[in-house]
Amino acid sequence: MAASDDLLWDADDKSMQMVPRLRRIGVTAGCLSFLGLVLGTDSDATWVLYAGALYLLGEIAYWAWDRRRLVEARTVPGEADGPARLRLRRVGGQITEHDPHHVARVVLIHDNVHDLAKLRLSLHGRQLLFGRPGLPPALTTWRHTCPKAEVSDRASRWGMPGIPD
Repeated sequence: MAASDDLLWDADDKSMQMVPRLRRIGVTAGCLSFLGLVLGTDSDATWVLYAGALYLLGEIAYWAWDRRRLVEARTVPGEADGPARLRLRRVGGQITEHDPHHVARVVLIHDNVHDLAKLRLSLHGRQLLFGRPGLPPALTTWRHTCPKAEVSDRASRWGMPGIPD
């Protein structure tokens, strides 16, 4: 097991992406408001309010899910010369440390369009963690760091198959 400070996963974008999210919400609110004004003169336009509320709830749910995604995973030396620990950092800034022997499964999903990969990390106790897209790391590092984990990779189910010749 690695005892030094080794980087296992590094996402391309580590920000909370609030500006694009607020821009999307503003544009959607503007479009729904315009539609409500156009259709509201002759008919009941309460559906516009329901559609806006439903969209806002969906955006809040996505924001809550996105805050829990992993942006960085690294091994750090344990306390008092103990075994190395797995440090996971999430989008929202939360940092947790886990025993590498408690990692049950590591899956890297390769995207054939953008040459990126997504991380799926399962800890014992059925906790599944998702990683934001990043450059694909070497599987041997994961296998060396988490010896009890099932480490695998696969291609994404969706994507462009390529340009036919």
